[in-house]
Amino acid sequence: MLGQQIINGLMLGSVYAMVAVALTLSIGVLNFLNFSIPGLFMIAGMSTWALIHAGTPWPLAILAALAITTAVSLVVERFTWRWLRGAEHFVPLVSSMAFLLMFEHLAIAWWGSEMRVLPPLFAGTDWRIAGFVISLPQLAGLAVSLASIWGLSRLLKRTNLGRGLRTIAEDSDTALLLGIDVGRVVPIVFALAGLFAAIAGVLFALNYRQVQPFMGEAVGLKGISAMIVGGMGNTWGAIAGGLIIGIAEVLSVGYVGANFVDISVFGLLLLILFVRPTGLFAGLSAGRSGV
Repeated sequence: MLGQQIINGLMLGSVYAMVAVALTLSIGVLNFLNFSIPGLFMIAGMSTWALIHAGTPWPLAILAALAITTAVSLVVERFTWRWLRGAEHFVPLVSSMAFLLMFEHLAIAWWGSEMRVLPPLFAGTDWRIAGFVISLPQLAGLAVSLASIWGLSRLLKRTNLGRGLRTIAEDSDTALLLGIDVGRVVPIVFALAGLFAAIAGVLFALNYRQVQPFMGEAVGLKGISAMIVGGMGNTWGAIAGGLIIGIAEVLSVGYVGANFVDISVFGLLLLILFVRPTGLFAGLSAGRSGV
């Protein structure tokens, strides 16, 4: 029973990890907590449902949802960062929160506020190994999450774009002196963050088969918690934090009850912060694991 719960927690935690990485990209590179990311997560999930419901083959629906969400993230960059970067530091943050609220209410106006259910696209694909039940879509989702994050880490460490991102994260003024085109790189940060939020939203929709306009809020809080648990600005720490939060949530449901999930998860967050206020993996060098 415990082993099965841990497996389920890892699958759920992979979704939280993707959201945490999307948040980490923004705060690690731009020192900006992008509150629109839960809304982008919701857009990806609901777009997947809408396209499949309209008869689009699921592979095309997934690709379209990823493209739509990434494009919307670039719109957020245009009106939160590019236009408002000369304002007080809190103004882009507030405008990103306004985008979250706008996305949610546009979804209500377009699709309604009811819970929408996706068809069982992968029925009968569960594996039974050593007494454990492993859902193939969830396993594929975990693999996609880890592969995406590994690809991001390689991009950050081994490419000119990654070196530019890390230089901007250290000091944007120094980056300008070194000839890095900050105006070109920042939209890439938003596009990558939007893509990771979109992958998380699609995986959530396909695995749990339920979407609704406010689905991003709870996942966004868990993603922020995962980012804090792992250490602000640390990509691999965000992954570890997401997996820890996912396991804690599933174990709470299994052994304490669904009513105590948030108490357990956020209580764990407080406990970790009491023991290590900067997060579990804060202080590791960027070259090893950070942005």
